[in-house]
Amino acid sequence: MKDREFQSPFGVDNNPREIAWRLGRSRREFLRDVAGLALGGTLLSASPFLRGEAAAKKRKVIVVTFGGGARDQETFAPEGQENIPNMLRELAPQSSFFTRVTNQGILGHYVATASLATGVYETLNNFSAIPPEHPTVFEYFRKDLKRPLSDAWVVAPSNGFNRIGESNARSYGPGLGARVVLPKHLLSAAASGGISDYDHLVRDNYETPLYTPQIGGGEFELQQLEMILKLSVDDFMAHARTISSPDELSMFIVKRLMKQESPSLLWITMHDIDIAHSGAYSLYVDAIRRTDRLCAELWKAVQNEPEYAGNTTLFILPDFGRDADEDAGGNGFQHHRTGDAASRTTWMMALGAGVREGVVFDRPMQSIDLVPSLGAILGFSPAQSQGRPIQELL
Repeated sequence: MKDREFQSPFGVDNNPREIAWRLGRSRREFLRDVAGLALGGTLLSASPFLRGEAAAKKRKVIVVTFGGGARDQETFAPEGQENIPNMLRELAPQSSFFTRVTNQGILGHYVATASLATGVYETLNNFSAIPPEHPTVFEYFRKDLKRPLSDAWVVAPSNGFNRIGESNARSYGPGLGARVVLPKHLLSAAASGGISDYDHLVRDNYETPLYTPQIGGGEFELQQLEMILKLSVDDFMAHARTISSPDELSMFIVKRLMKQESPSLLWITMHDIDIAHSGAYSLYVDAIRRTDRLCAELWKAVQNEPEYAGNTTLFILPDFGRDADEDAGGNGFQHHRTGDAASRTTWMMALGAGVREGVVFDRPMQSIDLVPSLGAILGFSPAQSQGRPIQELL
Protein backbone atom coordinates (compact mmCIF):
# COMPACT_ATOMS: atom_id res chain seq x y z
CA MET A 1 0.00 0.00 0.00
CA LYS A 2 1.34 3.39 -0.96
CA ASP A 3 1.72 5.71 2.01
CA ARG A 4 -0.59 8.67 2.21
CA GLU A 5 1.08 12.05 2.33
CA PHE A 6 1.40 13.06 5.97
CA GLN A 7 -0.38 16.28 6.78
CA SER A 8 1.51 18.16 9.47
CA PRO A 9 -0.66 18.84 12.51
CA PHE A 10 0.96 22.26 12.88
CA GLY A 11 -1.01 24.61 10.68
CA VAL A 12 -2.38 28.09 11.02
CA ASP A 13 -4.30 27.25 14.21
CA ASN A 14 -1.72 26.62 16.93
CA ASN A 15 -4.25 26.07 19.73
CA PRO A 16 -2.77 23.27 21.89
CA ARG A 17 -6.05 21.32 22.02
CA GLU A 18 -6.43 21.55 18.26
CA ILE A 19 -2.86 20.38 17.70
CA ALA A 20 -3.31 17.48 20.13
CA TRP A 21 -6.51 16.47 18.30
CA ARG A 22 -4.74 16.58 14.94
CA LEU A 23 -1.85 14.51 16.26
CA GLY A 24 -4.22 11.84 17.54
CA ARG A 25 -6.27 11.88 14.34
CA SER A 26 -3.11 11.52 12.22
CA ARG A 27 -2.07 8.47 14.22
CA ARG A 28 -5.56 7.01 13.98
CA GLU A 29 -5.89 7.44 10.22
CA PHE A 30 -2.40 6.11 9.58
CA LEU A 31 -2.95 3.01 11.73
CA ARG A 32 -6.27 2.31 10.05
CA ASP A 33 -4.67 2.51 6.61
CA VAL A 34 -1.40 0.70 7.23
CA ALA A 35 -1.91 -1.61 10.20
CA GLY A 36 -5.58 -2.34 9.57
CA LEU A 37 -6.84 -1.27 13.00
CA ALA A 38 -10.54 -0.56 13.38
CA LEU A 39 -11.92 2.53 15.09
CA GLY A 40 -13.22 1.69 18.55
CA GLY A 41 -16.49 3.12 19.77
CA THR A 42 -17.51 4.34 23.18
CA LEU A 43 -19.92 1.44 23.72
CA LEU A 44 -18.07 -1.86 23.84
CA SER A 45 -18.85 -5.46 24.52
CA ALA A 46 -18.05 -6.99 27.90
CA SER A 47 -14.39 -7.02 28.84
CA PRO A 48 -12.46 -10.10 27.68
CA PHE A 49 -10.59 -10.15 31.01
CA LEU A 50 -11.11 -13.37 32.93
CA ARG A 51 -12.55 -12.70 36.37
CA GLY A 52 -12.18 -14.62 39.57
CA GLU A 53 -9.55 -15.16 42.23
CA ALA A 54 -7.71 -17.94 40.42
CA ALA A 55 -7.40 -15.91 37.21
CA ALA A 56 -6.23 -12.84 39.14
CA LYS A 57 -3.41 -14.74 40.80
CA LYS A 58 -2.05 -15.89 37.45
CA ARG A 59 -2.43 -12.55 35.70
CA LYS A 60 0.75 -10.68 34.87
CA VAL A 61 1.38 -7.13 33.65
CA ILE A 62 4.49 -5.72 31.96
CA VAL A 63 4.89 -1.97 31.37
CA VAL A 64 7.48 -0.58 28.94
CA THR A 65 8.09 3.16 28.85
CA PHE A 66 10.22 5.05 26.33
CA GLY A 67 12.41 7.40 28.32
CA GLY A 68 12.68 10.79 26.66
CA GLY A 69 9.88 10.22 24.18
CA ALA A 70 9.72 10.07 20.41
CA ARG A 71 7.88 12.17 17.85
CA ASP A 72 5.34 11.06 15.25
CA GLN A 73 7.65 12.16 12.46
CA GLU A 74 10.02 9.33 13.39
CA THR A 75 7.38 6.77 14.44
CA PHE A 76 3.66 6.71 13.64
CA ALA A 77 3.62 9.21 10.77
CA PRO A 78 4.04 7.66 7.32
CA GLU A 79 7.56 9.03 6.94
CA GLY A 80 8.54 7.36 10.22
CA GLN A 81 7.08 3.91 9.64
CA GLU A 82 10.38 2.42 8.49
CA ASN A 83 11.72 3.00 12.00
CA ILE A 84 9.04 0.93 13.76
CA PRO A 85 8.34 -2.13 11.57
CA ASN A 86 7.73 -4.43 14.53
CA MET A 87 5.33 -2.16 16.38
CA LEU A 88 3.51 -1.27 13.19
CA ARG A 89 3.23 -4.70 11.56
CA GLU A 90 3.31 -7.09 14.52
CA LEU A 91 2.36 -5.40 17.79
CA ALA A 92 -0.18 -2.72 16.82
CA PRO A 93 -2.52 -5.14 14.97
CA GLN A 94 -2.72 -7.22 18.17
CA SER A 95 -3.33 -4.21 20.37
CA SER A 96 -5.82 -1.70 21.63
CA PHE A 97 -4.07 1.48 20.50
CA PHE A 98 -4.74 4.82 22.18
CA THR A 99 -3.81 7.74 19.96
CA ARG A 100 -4.21 10.72 22.30
CA VAL A 101 -2.44 10.30 25.63
CA THR A 102 -1.33 13.59 27.15
CA ASN A 103 1.23 14.31 29.84
CA GLN A 104 0.31 17.51 31.67
CA GLY A 105 3.17 17.32 34.15
CA ILE A 106 6.88 18.12 34.15
CA LEU A 107 8.60 16.85 31.01
CA GLY A 108 11.71 15.31 32.53
CA HIS A 109 12.68 11.67 32.19
CA TYR A 110 12.73 10.66 35.87
CA VAL A 111 9.88 12.87 37.09
CA ALA A 112 7.65 11.84 34.16
CA THR A 113 8.31 8.16 34.83
CA ALA A 114 7.58 8.72 38.51
CA SER A 115 4.27 10.29 37.49
CA LEU A 116 3.46 7.29 35.31
CA ALA A 117 4.26 4.98 38.23
CA THR A 118 2.17 6.88 40.81
CA GLY A 119 -0.77 8.14 38.78
CA VAL A 120 -0.05 11.65 40.07
CA TYR A 121 1.87 14.42 38.33
CA GLU A 122 4.93 14.46 40.57
CA THR A 123 6.80 17.74 41.09
CA LEU A 124 10.14 16.44 42.33
CA ASN A 125 13.42 17.70 40.93
CA ASN A 126 14.10 15.69 37.79
CA PHE A 127 17.82 15.62 38.61
CA SER A 128 17.60 14.43 42.19
CA ALA A 129 17.87 10.90 43.57
CA ILE A 130 14.75 11.07 45.72
CA PRO A 131 11.67 8.83 45.83
CA PRO A 132 8.26 9.88 44.51
CA GLU A 133 6.03 11.72 46.96
CA HIS A 134 2.96 9.57 46.28
CA PRO A 135 2.59 5.77 46.52
CA THR A 136 3.75 3.85 43.48
CA VAL A 137 1.86 1.19 41.58
CA PHE A 138 4.21 -1.37 43.12
CA GLU A 139 3.25 -0.40 46.67
CA TYR A 140 -0.47 -0.47 45.91
CA PHE A 141 -0.04 -3.87 44.25
CA ARG A 142 1.96 -5.44 47.05
CA LYS A 143 0.04 -3.95 49.98
CA ASP A 144 -3.49 -4.56 48.74
CA LEU A 145 -2.84 -8.01 47.29
CA LYS A 146 -0.31 -9.08 49.93
CA ARG A 147 2.27 -9.93 47.29
CA PRO A 148 5.92 -10.72 48.18
CA LEU A 149 8.87 -8.52 47.26
CA SER A 150 9.82 -10.96 44.49
CA ASP A 151 6.56 -10.27 42.62
CA ALA A 152 7.25 -6.63 41.62
CA TRP A 153 10.38 -5.50 39.77
CA VAL A 154 11.70 -2.44 37.95
CA VAL A 155 14.53 -2.57 35.41
CA ALA A 156 15.92 0.89 34.67
CA PRO A 157 19.05 1.64 32.60
CA SER A 158 19.49 5.10 34.13
CA ASN A 159 21.22 5.05 37.50
CA GLY A 160 19.14 8.03 38.62
CA PHE A 161 16.15 5.70 38.88
CA ASN A 162 17.37 3.85 41.95
CA ARG A 163 14.55 5.40 44.06
CA ILE A 164 11.67 4.72 41.65
CA GLY A 165 10.62 1.45 43.31
CA GLU A 166 8.96 2.92 46.39
CA SER A 167 7.77 6.27 47.68
CA ASN A 168 8.17 7.97 51.02
CA ALA A 169 4.39 8.26 51.34
CA ARG A 170 2.85 7.57 54.71
CA SER A 171 1.49 4.01 55.12
CA TYR A 172 3.50 2.90 52.11
CA GLY A 173 7.20 3.42 51.36
CA PRO A 174 9.98 1.28 52.86
CA GLY A 175 9.39 -2.43 52.57
CA LEU A 176 6.36 -2.26 50.28
CA GLY A 177 7.92 -1.25 46.97
CA ALA A 178 9.47 -3.05 44.04
CA ARG A 179 12.94 -4.43 43.70
CA VAL A 180 14.93 -2.22 41.34
CA VAL A 181 17.62 -3.57 39.05
CA LEU A 182 20.05 -1.05 37.58
CA PRO A 183 22.01 -2.93 34.91
CA LYS A 184 24.76 -0.30 34.96
CA HIS A 185 25.34 -1.00 38.65
CA LEU A 186 25.49 -4.71 37.88
CA LEU A 187 27.99 -4.04 35.12
CA SER A 188 30.11 -1.82 37.36
CA ALA A 189 30.19 -4.47 40.09
CA ALA A 190 30.99 -7.27 37.67
CA ALA A 191 33.72 -5.29 35.90
CA SER A 192 35.70 -4.87 39.14
CA GLY A 193 37.30 -1.59 38.12
CA GLY A 194 37.62 -2.28 34.40
CA ILE A 195 34.57 -0.17 33.59
CA SER A 196 36.40 1.94 30.98
CA ASP A 197 35.94 -0.93 28.54
CA TYR A 198 32.19 -0.41 28.77
CA ASP A 199 31.89 3.36 28.54
CA HIS A 200 29.24 2.99 25.83
CA LEU A 201 27.02 1.11 28.29
CA VAL A 202 27.41 3.26 31.39
CA ARG A 203 26.77 6.74 29.98
CA ASP A 204 23.94 7.78 32.27
CA ASN A 205 22.42 11.11 31.36
CA TYR A 206 22.21 12.69 27.93
CA GLU A 207 20.23 15.75 28.97
CA THR A 208 22.64 17.61 31.25
CA PRO A 209 26.24 17.09 32.33
CA LEU A 210 25.37 18.62 35.71
CA TYR A 211 23.73 15.42 36.90
CA THR A 212 25.98 12.39 36.75
CA PRO A 213 25.15 9.91 39.51
CA GLN A 214 28.03 7.92 40.87
CA ILE A 215 28.19 4.62 39.03
CA GLY A 216 29.27 2.09 41.56
CA GLY A 217 28.77 -1.56 42.23
CA GLY A 218 29.32 -3.77 45.18
CA GLU A 219 28.48 -6.98 46.96
CA PHE A 220 24.72 -6.39 46.81
CA GLU A 221 24.78 -6.02 43.02
CA LEU A 222 26.81 -9.20 42.64
CA GLN A 223 24.30 -11.01 44.85
CA GLN A 224 21.53 -9.80 42.57
CA LEU A 225 23.46 -11.07 39.59
CA GLU A 226 24.36 -14.50 40.90
CA MET A 227 21.67 -15.40 43.45
CA ILE A 228 18.57 -13.84 41.93
CA LEU A 229 19.30 -13.85 38.22
CA LYS A 230 21.22 -17.15 38.39
CA LEU A 231 23.85 -15.67 36.12
CA SER A 232 27.59 -15.98 36.55
CA VAL A 233 29.76 -12.90 36.34
CA ASP A 234 31.65 -14.41 33.40
CA ASP A 235 28.46 -15.07 31.44
CA PHE A 236 27.14 -11.60 32.20
CA MET A 237 30.33 -9.92 31.06
CA ALA A 238 30.49 -12.08 27.95
CA HIS A 239 27.01 -10.89 27.00
CA ALA A 240 27.86 -7.25 27.75
CA ARG A 241 30.78 -7.43 25.33
CA THR A 242 28.45 -8.37 22.47
CA ILE A 243 25.98 -5.48 22.75
CA SER A 244 26.12 -1.77 22.04
CA SER A 245 23.25 -0.33 24.05
CA PRO A 246 22.15 0.08 27.68
CA ASP A 247 18.62 -0.89 26.65
CA GLU A 248 19.90 -4.15 25.18
CA LEU A 249 21.56 -4.88 28.51
CA SER A 250 18.30 -4.07 30.29
CA MET A 251 16.33 -6.43 28.06
CA PHE A 252 18.82 -9.19 28.77
CA ILE A 253 18.19 -8.66 32.51
CA VAL A 254 14.41 -8.55 31.95
CA LYS A 255 14.43 -11.93 30.24
CA ARG A 256 16.48 -13.42 33.08
CA LEU A 257 14.03 -12.02 35.62
CA MET A 258 11.09 -13.48 33.75
CA LYS A 259 12.74 -16.88 33.71
CA GLN A 260 14.04 -16.90 37.29
CA GLU A 261 11.50 -14.86 39.29
CA SER A 262 8.41 -14.63 37.04
CA PRO A 263 7.18 -11.40 38.66
CA SER A 264 3.52 -10.52 38.21
CA LEU A 265 4.31 -6.81 37.84
CA LEU A 266 7.36 -5.92 35.77
CA TRP A 267 8.25 -2.35 34.73
CA ILE A 268 10.97 -1.52 32.20
CA THR A 269 12.03 2.00 31.33
CA MET A 270 13.99 2.37 28.10
CA HIS A 271 16.55 5.14 27.86
CA ASP A 272 18.39 4.93 24.52
CA ILE A 273 16.02 7.34 22.74
CA ASP A 274 17.09 10.12 25.11
CA ILE A 275 20.37 10.29 23.18
CA ALA A 276 18.46 12.80 21.06
CA HIS A 277 19.70 15.41 23.57
CA SER A 278 23.16 14.99 22.06
CA GLY A 279 21.85 16.57 18.86
CA ALA A 280 22.71 13.59 16.63
CA TYR A 281 19.58 12.81 14.62
CA SER A 282 21.00 9.53 13.30
CA LEU A 283 21.60 8.23 16.83
CA TYR A 284 18.08 9.24 17.84
CA VAL A 285 16.58 7.31 14.92
CA ASP A 286 18.83 4.30 15.60
CA ALA A 287 17.56 4.29 19.19
CA ILE A 288 13.93 4.29 18.01
CA ARG A 289 14.64 1.34 15.73
CA ARG A 290 16.38 -0.52 18.55
CA THR A 291 13.50 0.15 20.93
CA ASP A 292 11.08 -1.15 18.33
CA ARG A 293 13.12 -4.36 17.98
CA LEU A 294 13.45 -4.84 21.73
CA CYS A 295 9.70 -4.45 22.29
CA ALA A 296 9.09 -7.19 19.73
CA GLU A 297 11.72 -9.38 21.41
CA LEU A 298 10.03 -8.88 24.76
CA TRP A 299 6.62 -9.86 23.37
CA LYS A 300 8.16 -12.99 21.86
CA ALA A 301 9.74 -13.82 25.23
CA VAL A 302 6.31 -13.48 26.84
CA GLN A 303 4.92 -16.07 24.43
CA ASN A 304 7.83 -18.43 25.07
CA GLU A 305 7.78 -18.34 28.88
CA PRO A 306 5.21 -20.77 30.37
CA GLU A 307 4.56 -18.48 33.35
CA TYR A 308 3.65 -15.59 31.03
CA ALA A 309 2.16 -17.07 27.87
CA GLY A 310 -1.57 -16.48 27.62
CA ASN A 311 -2.02 -14.50 30.84
CA THR A 312 0.14 -11.38 30.34
CA THR A 313 -0.93 -7.88 29.37
CA LEU A 314 1.80 -5.66 27.91
CA PHE A 315 1.61 -1.86 27.92
CA ILE A 316 3.97 0.23 25.78
CA LEU A 317 4.03 4.03 25.94
CA PRO A 318 6.47 6.95 25.73
CA ASP A 319 6.68 9.14 28.82
CA PHE A 320 6.14 12.21 26.60
CA GLY A 321 6.99 13.50 23.11
CA ARG A 322 9.58 15.95 21.85
CA ASP A 323 9.57 19.51 20.51
CA ALA A 324 8.05 20.21 17.12
CA ASP A 325 10.32 21.48 14.34
CA GLU A 326 7.87 24.33 13.73
CA ASP A 327 8.10 25.67 17.30
CA ALA A 328 10.49 28.62 17.31
CA GLY A 329 11.10 28.22 21.04
CA GLY A 330 12.14 24.58 20.82
CA ASN A 331 14.98 22.50 19.46
CA GLY A 332 13.02 20.01 17.38
CA PHE A 333 13.80 16.37 18.00
CA GLN A 334 16.67 17.25 20.35
CA HIS A 335 14.69 18.40 23.39
CA HIS A 336 11.29 18.55 25.09
CA ARG A 337 11.49 21.99 26.65
CA THR A 338 8.62 23.98 25.20
CA GLY A 339 5.72 22.08 26.75
CA ASP A 340 3.91 22.37 23.42
CA ALA A 341 1.33 19.86 22.20
CA ALA A 342 3.93 17.78 20.37
CA SER A 343 5.91 17.41 23.60
CA ARG A 344 2.85 16.49 25.64
CA THR A 345 0.76 14.37 23.27
CA THR A 346 1.77 10.77 22.85
CA TRP A 347 0.22 7.29 22.54
CA MET A 348 -0.12 3.93 24.25
CA MET A 349 -0.67 0.38 23.08
CA ALA A 350 -1.96 -2.49 25.19
CA LEU A 351 -1.83 -6.07 24.01
CA GLY A 352 -2.17 -9.57 25.35
CA ALA A 353 -4.51 -11.10 27.89
CA GLY A 354 -7.83 -9.31 28.20
CA VAL A 355 -7.19 -6.78 25.43
CA ARG A 356 -9.36 -6.26 22.37
CA GLU A 357 -7.17 -6.74 19.31
CA GLY A 358 -6.89 -4.43 16.33
CA VAL A 359 -8.80 -1.47 17.77
CA VAL A 360 -7.75 2.16 17.83
CA PHE A 361 -9.22 4.67 20.29
CA ASP A 362 -8.77 8.39 19.79
CA ARG A 363 -10.59 9.94 22.73
CA PRO A 364 -8.29 12.06 24.96
CA MET A 365 -6.83 10.57 28.13
CA GLN A 366 -3.87 11.27 30.40
CA SER A 367 -0.70 9.33 31.13
CA ILE A 368 -1.65 9.23 34.83
CA ASP A 369 -4.64 7.06 33.86
CA LEU A 370 -2.30 4.08 33.60
CA VAL A 371 -2.04 3.31 37.35
CA PRO A 372 -5.80 3.23 38.07
CA SER A 373 -6.23 1.07 34.97
CA LEU A 374 -3.64 -1.38 36.27
CA GLY A 375 -5.45 -1.33 39.60
CA ALA A 376 -8.73 -2.28 37.95
CA ILE A 377 -7.02 -5.05 35.97
CA LEU A 378 -4.99 -6.54 38.81
CA GLY A 379 -7.44 -5.90 41.63
CA PHE A 380 -5.79 -3.27 43.83
CA SER A 381 -6.98 0.20 44.83
CA PRO A 382 -4.69 3.13 43.92
CA ALA A 383 -6.29 5.41 46.48
CA GLN A 384 -4.08 8.48 45.93
CA SER A 385 -3.89 8.30 42.15
CA GLN A 386 -5.42 11.27 40.34
CA GLY A 387 -6.02 9.46 37.06
CA ARG A 388 -9.08 7.55 35.89
CA PRO A 389 -9.36 3.92 34.78
CA ILE A 390 -9.35 3.52 31.00
CA GLN A 391 -12.78 2.03 30.42
CA GLU A 392 -11.83 0.52 27.06
CA LEU A 393 -9.50 -1.84 28.93
CA LEU A 394 -12.01 -2.93 31.57
